[in-house]
Amino acid sequence: MTENEISYKIRGAIYRVYNNAGPGLLESAYESALAYELAKENLTIRTQVGLPFVYEGIVMDNGYRVDILVEDKVIIEIKSVEQLAEVHYKQLLTYLKLSGKKLGILVNFNTDNIEASIKRMVNRLER
Repeated sequence: MTENEISYKIRGAIYRVYNNAGPGLLESAYESALAYELAKENLTIRTQVGLPFVYEGIVMDNGYRVDILVEDKVIIEIKSVEQLAEVHYKQLLTYLKLSGKKLGILVNFNTDNIEASIKRMVNRLER
């Protein structure tokens, strides 16, 4: 399954979670519900996936956690904030670079317009 096909299924699952739960919950609630919806789509998902931080070839003790990794190809970063900030986009882009993944989805569930709050980001992999 390609990243685009996975992304299509992710968007559908995001809409279902938003329509059923609405805005204003904690990120952890949306993460659980979204993981459940994605699993119903027979997608392989992992939550809170550790992402090591390597600096000058040395793995540092402090790592990062990806909210949801789908089919080992697409990272989903979940927010429930008043408004997405530039740092949220940078965070996802950094996760994509550190993991070597090509596609990420940033979603803010604390919104009146979920369609406008789903952001797709592509890591321009250097080859």
